[in-house]
Amino acid sequence: QLQAFGGGSVQAGGSLRLSCTASGRTFSNNAVGWFRQAPGKEREFVSSITWKGEVTGYGDSVKGRFTISRDSAKNTVFLQMSSLKPEDTAVYYCAVGRSSVAGADRSQYRYWGQGTLVTVSS
Repeated sequence: QLQAFGGGSVQAGGSLRLSCTASGRTFSNNAVGWFRQAPGKEREFVSSITWKGEVTGYGDSVKGRFTISRDSAKNTVFLQMSSLKPEDTAVYYCAVGRSSVAGADRSQYRYWGQGTLVTVSS
């Protein structure tokens, strides 16, 4: 089971760190990605990281503000979000890739966790 933690309410300019953990299985050999979905909008790619952590990718709207990282020993992937904007408000989901590499294409992901809500107020 995959689960995202760390969402909450923050003012614009603030920071939050999301965590994604898996129980019952490990995803240390798989890429992991973060997506988000705002009300009335399609699910949007946020970031991804390869299983070794050597390659990361970001959506244009979060580049320079969000940082993805992983601690394979703890089977956890993090998303550090800084300089948050009201338009970052969404439910954030983590997903495990079908292989060691994955990007913005949702079909590259096999398992999806329940989301965590991030609300950024102006």
